[in-house]
Amino acid sequence: MSARKLFPALYHLDNCELLPKDVRIHALAREDISLEKFLEDIKSRVRKYVDDSRWSEEQWATYTSRFVYHRIDFSTAEGFADLSELLAPDRPALFYLATPPSLFGPICEHLGATGCLVGDRRLLLEKPIGHDLESCRAVNDTVGGFFAEDSIYRVDHYLGKETVQNLLVMRFGNRFINTQWDQGCVDHVQMTVAEPIGIEGRWSYYDGVGQLRDMVQNHLMQLLCLVAMEPPNSMTAEGIRDEKVKIVRALRPIDETNVRDHAVRGQYAAGWLRGESVPGYLEEEDCPAQDSQTETCVALKAFVDNWRWAGVPFYLRTGKRMPEKLTEIVITYKALPHNIFAGAGSEDVPNRLVIRLQPNEGIEMQMVSKQHSLRNKMGLVTKNLNLDFLDSSELDRIPDAYERLFLDAINADQSLFVGREEIEESWRWCDALIDAWQKRAPTLQPYQAGSWGPTKGELLIEKDGRSWHV
Repeated sequence: MSARKLFPALYHLDNCELLPKDVRIHALAREDISLEKFLEDIKSRVRKYVDDSRWSEEQWATYTSRFVYHRIDFSTAEGFADLSELLAPDRPALFYLATPPSLFGPICEHLGATGCLVGDRRLLLEKPIGHDLESCRAVNDTVGGFFAEDSIYRVDHYLGKETVQNLLVMRFGNRFINTQWDQGCVDHVQMTVAEPIGIEGRWSYYDGVGQLRDMVQNHLMQLLCLVAMEPPNSMTAEGIRDEKVKIVRALRPIDETNVRDHAVRGQYAAGWLRGESVPGYLEEEDCPAQDSQTETCVALKAFVDNWRWAGVPFYLRTGKRMPEKLTEIVITYKALPHNIFAGAGSEDVPNRLVIRLQPNEGIEMQMVSKQHSLRNKMGLVTKNLNLDFLDSSELDRIPDAYERLFLDAINADQSLFVGREEIEESWRWCDALIDAWQKRAPTLQPYQAGSWGPTKGELLIEKDGRSWHV
């Protein structure tokens, strides 16, 4: 994670002169090596994730002059005392933990015991924040014993994406969109987070987690909240988090009474992807057993039971070994109450607002337009109004989500980080679904690698007379 996300993000920030001039980057690891050896080891890995136009040996030398290396065994306090001697109480310090949650507590204890937490100290936590509600509370209680809530930055990198931030601006900065954003105008909402990759050597982690915990509980839940939330009183962390929590609490439970109709879980089997044969989940090289019931795909039909969204279904879909890497939100609007263009060609195609998070970040409006023709006076066609964030900006690249998140953490801005209350409420909702699956629908639905998931996932939306956007 550090070589793939953290160090490239900080490199780009340094390249843009957005890091404080006197900032120091302390790299902590178990290996007993020199700083020079550490930098040599990470250089080639970091280089792969740095934009070509921003890379230079001179910039790398400037960037790495900020580094200090510490050999530390995270399970003991030994070594943290040396770190404390380098941390001035009058200068802010950010501790970034991309470690297993089991180490969150010991690391915080060692930081506190050795005097590292004197002054302005902030904690950045990578997921997973627990495995269920109980373990999530345990993690939060542990770190909360050493850091105040306004000093804890729980990372969900989706919130750092430009498109996600633009979603807030689009909704709350444009009257013509905001006034059409409710059950009176919206027919349904779709959210898809698809990946073509499989497990890629992560069996020991993934098989104990599954797609619901890995993607729905955090990424999809955050996107749903931002789509459905009410306007906050202000764009502060407290204002945004308060409204997001209300949405999670308003989510209709998927429990034993409705799990068969509202939720599908699948596991990929062998298939073809981009012209190549790929193994099934139980055929992966590091699979130790042939009876795993871990899901690699989830499809849900959810409802937000409040006045704005009463009766509007939210269809959520996420999975591995799907045809392409895709993250998008699709707002499908209701048909007009009376169609005066019957038989003209595209009158049955609904208006859609497509919000793309990847691979090409942008917003697309699908609308009906007149076809240019003398022969057909009022022929209709569907046209797309496309806002591509990269093409429409003066930038040569869209900043990575981690660049925004680390910059905000440096500036003590929590608005794009997840609060304790919302993450615990999210686990409460997911726990009920997991329990219902175990009791009422334990059987996994197989799907071929390279497809969009199980057939029942398609039927989940098609039985309502709708279809997935892709």
